[in-house]
Amino acid sequence: MIILQCVAASISPIVQACRGLDYLRVRVLKVLSPWIKPFIRRRELRVAMFGSMVVLLALAGTLVFPFWLLALGPILWGIPHLVSDLRYLVFKPGWQRQQPFWFLVGVPLVVAGVGYHTMMIGLVATLGAVIVARGQWSRKCAVTLLVAAMGLAVWLLGDLSQLIFAHLHNFIAVALWWFWRPRTGWCAAAMPALFLMGTLAILFGWLVPVTHLAWLAPASLPVSGYLETMTAGLAEPWAMRMVLLFAFAQAVHYGVWLRLIPEDARAQPTPRPFAATFRMLQQDMGAVVLWVAMILSAGLAVWAVVDLAEARAGYLRLALFHGYLELAACAILFIQRPTISAS
Repeated sequence: MIILQCVAASISPIVQACRGLDYLRVRVLKVLSPWIKPFIRRRELRVAMFGSMVVLLALAGTLVFPFWLLALGPILWGIPHLVSDLRYLVFKPGWQRQQPFWFLVGVPLVVAGVGYHTMMIGLVATLGAVIVARGQWSRKCAVTLLVAAMGLAVWLLGDLSQLIFAHLHNFIAVALWWFWRPRTGWCAAAMPALFLMGTLAILFGWLVPVTHLAWLAPASLPVSGYLETMTAGLAEPWAMRMVLLFAFAQAVHYGVWLRLIPEDARAQPTPRPFAATFRMLQQDMGAVVLWVAMILSAGLAVWAVVDLAEARAGYLRLALFHGYLELAACAILFIQRPTISAS
């Protein structure tokens, strides 16, 4: 108990720093209020604006420095996005307090996370989510059939299935965000429409990186390495397009978890001050989890300075479980969407 109190007390300087940011925030909002008041009052407009910015910035990064985006994205945003994953998919719905969830979903995720028959065990976790979800049996049967079909595809494709899922899991976050709460009005479609257009533009070669920067990459992470690991031997120009698409979709994936889902998951429609946001994060996750996440983020950053390639690979090994957690969350969200949205 004393240790936990000390850990909680050590968070206080961060709260004080957030209060300083809130002071600046109030001053800026007063100056900009005549122009941004609708975005403060209406969540839908604000989410549409942030979502559009996420997609456009991800597209700009992909066209200017795609390989640095692939290299540094996991280092900068990886751990925070894992915390957001756990916060909104496990802690806020309260699954961590339910033993069936830990046994049927948590254990398979751990097994998949250490690399043991990853795809198949990840699908086992999804079936566990179907069992613990509370909803209509017709929906449970539909998800079960879909998971069975995916299992057959995994069995037929072998190791290739894991590469395919690595590409598809970036799109899962967009689907989760879309179904998180009911969407109404034209502005709700702004982000998905831009994301779809960006995806098609990269995939079919309508947009290509700036010529003199296209091959600029960290020395320890050459372009040939991405082409070898991300494309399964595809011929050009499709191989490079798939790598660029992954860079774009991964950046959007991070933006969804760090900006859009927090906006939509908040009960109040208006933004919170920084200090209140941090206090709610501490309340949801606990001070110990926050400190572990901050230590991991700092350690990953130091490791990246020493050896960027190994640091990136280390993060990817650590994060192996989270794609299957998102897949399990999709199943739960589909089966009991009203409950998730209300929470």
